[in-house]
Amino acid sequence: MIPQEILRKVHHIEIVTRSLVEDVFSGEYHSIFKGLGMEFSEVREYQQGDDIRSIDWNVTARMGHPYVKKYVEERELTVVFLVDASASGQFGSVDRLKNEFAAEICAVMAFSAIKNNDRVGLAFITDEVEKVLVPKKGRKHVLRVIREILFYRALKRGTSLRAGLEYLFRVLKRRSVIFVVSDFLDQGYEQALRILARRHDVILMRIGDPRETEIPPVGMIHLEDAETGEREIIDSSSVQVRAAFRNLVLERRSRQDALFKSAGVDCIDLTVGNSYIEPLMGFFRMRERKFR
Repeated sequence: MIPQEILRKVHHIEIVTRSLVEDVFSGEYHSIFKGLGMEFSEVREYQQGDDIRSIDWNVTARMGHPYVKKYVEERELTVVFLVDASASGQFGSVDRLKNEFAAEICAVMAFSAIKNNDRVGLAFITDEVEKVLVPKKGRKHVLRVIREILFYRALKRGTSLRAGLEYLFRVLKRRSVIFVVSDFLDQGYEQALRILARRHDVILMRIGDPRETEIPPVGMIHLEDAETGEREIIDSSSVQVRAAFRNLVLERRSRQDALFKSAGVDCIDLTVGNSYIEPLMGFFRMRERKFR
């Protein structure tokens, strides 16, 4: 039996995100995530302006006048969310936790996918791949995906993006769209990301919280790494300490950006407490320009 609190939360996200899909995102999703190719549909008589390369010469010879082949887009895609379920996702300094924010963003993309008749799958990673939902179609399946992202309790605390990326490379045989949803507080996944991006369309969703970039000046504070348990006391009233912290964050982000660019993958930066609509729309517009 699923508790009523969970059902209410999932239903709320469905209401919010489905209206956004209907009003804003559905058309953009369809235009930038193309199908696997074109498949033959039928033949019809040649009309002025048709490409002569599409003429079906066998049918033309039988009928005595030109016929052309008609194709339609093979629309169905597989969309997979690779979600970082490590302990750092349980952090939140604003109105919600990072994993709750991630669930709503995934819901927008998942509802866009099923509206376009695509299949949606999910894989959780910590130190290893912990749980997988096989890609399927339909609203009921998407609601389960959202529920899992919101309420899944990981068995381990750490992060191995490499394990998740390598797993998807092994199991996904056809070209798929893969959303990697993480704060990317990890190392050693660089080669796995490059290899996966050669076969699939990989989009990174980098989830952050304002307090992971800026520390407020509130005096002596205890910091604890959610994944390792390591603790440290710092003087947040010190301008030098706050500047050093921010510089470390910016340097890490700069290295990641260089990696993502060299791997040929797109990254969407999303911050808890800020709207995700503009970053997603910016991503759609950028992709449209890229593939135009």
